[in-house]
Amino acid sequence: MANKTLMIQGTTSDAGKSTLVTAMCRSLLRRGVNVAPFKPQNMALNSAVTIDGGEIGRAQAVQAQACGLQPHTDMNPVLLKPNTDIGAQVIIHGKARANMDAVAYHDYKRTAMQAVLESFQRLSSAYDAVLVEGAGSPAEINLRDRDIANMGFAEAVDCPVILIADIDRGGVFAHLVGTLALLSESEQRRVRGFVINRFRGDIALLEPGLKWLEEYTGKPVLGVLPYLNGLHLEAEDALPRDSIVKSGATLKVIAPALPRISNHTDFDPLRLHPQVDFQFIGPGQSPPSADLIILPGSKSVRNDLQWLRDNGWEEVIRKHLRYGGRVIGICGGYQMLGRSIADPHGLEGGAGESVGLGWLDIATTLEPEKQLRRVEGHLWLDDASITGYEIHAGVTRCAASQTSAVRLEDGRLDGVVSDDNQVLGLYLHGLFESSQALAALLRWAGLNEVQHLDYDALREADINRLADVVDQYLNWDEIAGFLQIEPNSGDRESRA
Repeated sequence: MANKTLMIQGTTSDAGKSTLVTAMCRSLLRRGVNVAPFKPQNMALNSAVTIDGGEIGRAQAVQAQACGLQPHTDMNPVLLKPNTDIGAQVIIHGKARANMDAVAYHDYKRTAMQAVLESFQRLSSAYDAVLVEGAGSPAEINLRDRDIANMGFAEAVDCPVILIADIDRGGVFAHLVGTLALLSESEQRRVRGFVINRFRGDIALLEPGLKWLEEYTGKPVLGVLPYLNGLHLEAEDALPRDSIVKSGATLKVIAPALPRISNHTDFDPLRLHPQVDFQFIGPGQSPPSADLIILPGSKSVRNDLQWLRDNGWEEVIRKHLRYGGRVIGICGGYQMLGRSIADPHGLEGGAGESVGLGWLDIATTLEPEKQLRRVEGHLWLDDASITGYEIHAGVTRCAASQTSAVRLEDGRLDGVVSDDNQVLGLYLHGLFESSQALAALLRWAGLNEVQHLDYDALREADINRLADVVDQYLNWDEIAGFLQIEPNSGDRESRA
């Protein structure tokens, strides 16, 4: 058995798998354990560029930070980035291999599993412990054949599993018992216990249910984690569920919730900034007046551009600019702001070309070789320092006379600014995470006195907050036994 490996699986998507792995990674690091995160297969449009020049799910990059590590492609060897309702770009060991529909990928899973096991072997050889995150639910009957994301992986490497469920959704006991019942006998034995997530209220009222669950299943409840108000952890894929109410927000920023929006974590520093009222605008919602409109990245740029037009955004942006508003386009949004977007190879759907919105004098062609870089540079605004990353297939050409948005340390220039200084487009993801760049861009958008926001410090604080919670509420004596490490649990309680 891979005794130093423990897998967290969930009864549903968004049950708390990513959060629990992140918290446990930081807790183990603080205990002196050399730990690494691992997710065999991830389906997400939020991704990160790794130290070895590849692409992985953003949740695993956050988990790497919790471990004190740089993200590496071995931490998420298979990444699926949906570009239609039935198909996705398949990324293996950080590099795009092909676009496949669901049937083709099902046949490809044997090859994908080899990549998964290769990466896992390298991690398990290099680290004292590996914390593995499952995907969705292990009880999805239609996906169990050739499964590489949940029990298929756990069975292949013979590791124990903890099952987590979200009590805030309701039906937590049905979720746990029903999921367990749909597993095979060997998979049921592999489940060593349960964690209940997002509990509110008096634990005494829950105790009878916990006792029944343990007696009925013969498995322990390893912890009940409280609902954490105001917690920020970068989302694996779904748009944020909770809005942040701020009494002092004076700058209004909106962004369309594109059907194939990618790397919407770009907006997290804006959502958290005390002076910014940020809102995603979905289909059927009327965009309110704003100081700044941001067009996000997209995994299907030409289709999302058409969605913008169909939902009236072209006229909204035209009116916004006429009244002096500012516009930023990031990655796919940058491409949309230009004169044209050509996809001659059909990388994101049918081959063809689309007329852009036309507010920047640029033209983009999508090429098979994806650009993956972690970069540093300076904005044209105040020469502000900026760090970020590029993930794009587009090659964008612009007139030499145009003002470049960013001067990169490697000598390249990124993005352009319109002649009237109202429209900015660039490829750089993560541009709001740099404090200097964030302040400069907010001033450009109309905020006179900008409060300082240290996004990296906020992210670290919330990772530590999570670790404090699992230190208090998880049964670390049991978990240390699964991993064969010293408990070092002090006075921590298994349940409170």
